[in-house]
Amino acid sequence: MKLRLPFIKNPPLVSVVRLNGAIGMSQRGGLSDHALAPHLERAFRRGKPAAVALEINSPGGSPVQSSLIAARIRRLAEETKIPVYAFVEDVAASGGYWLAASADEIWADDSSVVGSIGVISAGFGAHVLLARQGVERRVHTAGKSKSMLDPFQPEKEEDVERLRVILGDIHENFIAHVKARRGDKLNEARDLFTGEFWLARRAQAHGLIDGIAHLKPKMQEVFGDKVQFRRYGLRKPFLARFGAQMTEDALTAIEERATYARFGL
Repeated sequence: MKLRLPFIKNPPLVSVVRLNGAIGMSQRGGLSDHALAPHLERAFRRGKPAAVALEINSPGGSPVQSSLIAARIRRLAEETKIPVYAFVEDVAASGGYWLAASADEIWADDSSVVGSIGVISAGFGAHVLLARQGVERRVHTAGKSKSMLDPFQPEKEEDVERLRVILGDIHENFIAHVKARRGDKLNEARDLFTGEFWLARRAQAHGLIDGIAHLKPKMQEVFGDKVQFRRYGLRKPFLARFGAQMTEDALTAIEERATYARFGL
């Protein structure tokens, strides 16, 4: 049992929360507000930390889960009056940048990929393949929009237009979050919200990050060489750690790999 003597000052403590992987793509082991909630609560409230550091390596994913996680980080930071620092590894793009923007400061490696402030919806159309195989698709609905964007029917322009409206609204929410968090740091001379992404130095010039730095030396610079670290984050499911993934997890891994590939990773 560790003794805490009142006349001995303990070294500063930084809680480190690892946010690794695509957001909201998997029910087991993926980044979601539900899965991260207990880890974030402990990171902010256990041991009176001087700061919370986020290790981010994410190409994005669900905009809703990105928003929920970022909002939880902000609530906890404001309730506890604890500063938050984000440290980008390979990538903080799309939803990954949404998470990074929840921090008070964002730092990255020279080769980190940052940005992609946009929204994407992708899928496949299989109606031609079905027709060639002589398969007839039968759909009955109550409500004319209930079968919107059915991949087994020809694409309808009115469905695409409705989707554009939805994507546009989500994009506006994303932009509002970035502007609220980064404020005057953003380079207003450039349109940063086209979905484009950059390496860290250019991202810094655009005001998307605060500079180039790695977690431990930066925290030592801020809190002194004696700063201590306590780590939090999701663990892989028990079976996954032994390579016994189910089909769903394998398909999720393929989708996540494809998401990283969009950024050349």
